[in-house]
Amino acid sequence: MKIAVELKEIESAHLSDIAASIGISVEELASVALSDFVDASSADFDNAAQRVLDKNKELYRRLA
Repeated sequence: MKIAVELKEIESAHLSDIAASIGISVEELASVALSDFVDASSADFDNAAQRVLDKNKELYRRLA
């Protein structure tokens, strides 16, 4: 999937500086950063949902 994102000038410059410092393209850096964010968010949600299910396991059993 391709998406277009409009960045402020300062954000664009910062992204370019980081990409240059590690030797990758701005597009590649943005893609990797977004993938990491999505993966982390998904894992956080899964962990939180599992804690709720574990905490309320007995209640759910009684209500069933």
